[in-house]
Amino acid sequence: MLLGHYVPQLAEVIHDRNKKVTRDSRINLKGIMIGNPVINEATDAAGIVDYAWSHALISDEVHKLIHDSCRFGDKLTAQCNKSFTGFTAYAAINIYSIYTPVCLSSSPSSKNHTRVMSDHNLLTSQDIWGRLPYAYDPCTPHYAEKYFNRKDVQVALHANVTNIPYPYTACSSVIKWTEAPTTVIPIIQKLLKGGLRIWLYRTGSFGYSGDTDGRLPVTSTRYSLRKMRLKVESPWRSWFHKSEVAGWVETYAGGLTFVTVRGAGHQVPLFAPAQSLTLFSHFLASLPLPSSRF
Repeated sequence: MLLGHYVPQLAEVIHDRNKKVTRDSRINLKGIMIGNPVINEATDAAGIVDYAWSHALISDEVHKLIHDSCRFGDKLTAQCNKSFTGFTAYAAINIYSIYTPVCLSSSPSSKNHTRVMSDHNLLTSQDIWGRLPYAYDPCTPHYAEKYFNRKDVQVALHANVTNIPYPYTACSSVIKWTEAPTTVIPIIQKLLKGGLRIWLYRTGSFGYSGDTDGRLPVTSTRYSLRKMRLKVESPWRSWFHKSEVAGWVETYAGGLTFVTVRGAGHQVPLFAPAQSLTLFSHFLASLPLPSSRF
């Protein structure tokens, strides 16, 4: 989800500095892809709630209470905080892939599926997202955590040379990042005006996306796109991979393309590697995604 910030920000630095150097020294940046990104705090937050409701993960009552109590983008109030008491949908399922079974291995990190979403407050001033229960599949990060906590691995990587008193975890709540802007929409608009192509993808996204990601859902991207008030150039349609619908795509005037990847979770290439390759290949070639089965 950090892609939504550091990719546009790095592209902006390249874009700006290209204007100050000779042609031979310029980086020939033509476009960027952003997957399941954090884009705009207010619309991202509203999209999380509406996605959970539209996928039958929270009740009508909880959905209404949250919207009645919260003004997303503003400072978190006690009333808004209290309204999330019933937002427990992700205590037993994987928020990053809502239809994927959770890991039931005997690893230490999988014994308790209800954990704090410590990674969710990295890019938001509303730390409510850092305190909601969720069930991120522990199997994949467990292997990484075990590996990176090995002393020989840390020595080989020249890591943990100060011998920090806590172990490595995939998403740490120890370090608090407070310097992120609440929105990168102005940067995206600036890059589009500068002639860059931008593909946003989601598992059902801004750029590209998987459509089963509840943490950075397609609803959040759609709300961000609506806020940008872009003119549709090629209307919403399905795109194909090996004769099957791989997702949906819409292009906007100015160079922005919004793509979803059907059935994929937050880490799109992990859930749909072949479709991701098709997506990436067409982006590099500046070609429209396949529009028919054959």
